[in-house]
Amino acid sequence: MSYPQPKPGVLKIGRYIQGQSEIAGIENPIKLSSNESSAGPSPAAVEAYQRAGQQLNRYPDGAQTGLRKAIAEVYNLDAERIICGNGSDELLALFLRAYAGEGDQVLLSENGFVMCRIHATGQGSEVVIAPERNYLVDVDALLERVTDKTRVVIVANPNNPTGTYLPRDELKRLHAELPKAVLFIIDGAYAEYVMRDDYEDGLALVDQFQNIVVTRTFSKIYGLPSLRIGWAYCPERVVDAVQRIRTPFNTNGPALAAAAAAIKDTAYTKAICEHNAQSLEQISSHLATLGLVVVPSVTNFYLIRFPGNRNKTAQGAATYLQSKGIIPRPVGGEGDNHLRITVGSSDENKAVMNVLTEYMQS
Repeated sequence: MSYPQPKPGVLKIGRYIQGQSEIAGIENPIKLSSNESSAGPSPAAVEAYQRAGQQLNRYPDGAQTGLRKAIAEVYNLDAERIICGNGSDELLALFLRAYAGEGDQVLLSENGFVMCRIHATGQGSEVVIAPERNYLVDVDALLERVTDKTRVVIVANPNNPTGTYLPRDELKRLHAELPKAVLFIIDGAYAEYVMRDDYEDGLALVDQFQNIVVTRTFSKIYGLPSLRIGWAYCPERVVDAVQRIRTPFNTNGPALAAAAAAIKDTAYTKAICEHNAQSLEQISSHLATLGLVVVPSVTNFYLIRFPGNRNKTAQGAATYLQSKGIIPRPVGGEGDNHLRITVGSSDENKAVMNVLTEYMQS
C-alpha cells in the first residue's frame, strides 16, 4: 500500500519527554522536574495578562512592538534587532531553518537543549555532539569537531542538566576560533539566575559581531512557561533572514502583554534570584553531609551524583522521593547515577532535604 512518507531521518528522531507532573494516588505533589519558578510570575504580569484577556477577539501585534521595546529598555538593546517567539524553542527552530539544511552540520555540546537536536535533524542536517568534561562545556572538544560543513554551533550557557556555565574568557575563545561564516547561538534560558562576575550572557557580543545570536525565555525566572514566550537578540542580517520565515502572529497577545510587564518588574526578578542563590547554598551544604555530590549550579536547579554503593542510587532516590509526593527529574539512561531537582519554595526545599536524608540514612 502506498502512503505519504516523511522526510528521511524524521522517524529517527526520539520524541521529547516532558518532566513528570503527576504521581498516581497523590494529590498536589511537589513538582520539581521541569525547572519552573516556584514563585510564579510577577503580579504585574498577571494583571497585564488579565487585561489582555479582554481583547481576545483581536489579532496580537505581529510586530511585537511593546515587548521588544520593554526588553530593549531593560537591557539597553536595539529593539529593531529583537525577535520574539513562541518560547525560545521556536526561535531556535527558526534559526536552524534559516541557516542549516541537507548536508550541513550542526554542532552541539553534549548537554545542550535536546530540542536543538530534534530541530536540526528535522532539517536534514547532521548533528555533531561534542562531549563535555567535568560537567562543563568543553571548548576544545567543540573546536576539534568544526568542519567545512559546520553551519551552526549552539551552546547553552548556563547548561542543563549540569547547571554549570562557560566563563567569559572561554566563551569568547570559542567564538573567536569559529569560522566567521558559522552562526554561533548562545542559549541563555537560565541567564537571569547567574550571579558571577566572570559570566558573559553574550548580549554585548551581538553588538560587536555579525555571527552571534542570544536566545532567552520567559519560562524560567519570569514564571510564564504556560504562555510560551521567548526572545532573541541578533545581528541585523540574521533578523532579516528570520523575519522572512517567521509567521505573522507567532506570539499571542496575552503572552506579549504579560512578558512586557514581567521584564519591567526588575525588583521581583532580583528577589527570586537572591532566594534561589541562598537556597542552592543551603541545599548543597546539607546534601554534602549525606555523602552526595551536588554539581555547583548557577541556575534554578541542581544535579546530584549518588554514590551507587549501599544501593543508594539516583533511581532509588527518585522512587523514594515520589513515594513522599516529590517529583524529581532523572537524567541519562539506565544506570546513570544522577538526579536533577528544581529549586523550589523554602518549604519544598526543606521537604526534599528531609526525604533525601531519610533515604540516605535508611
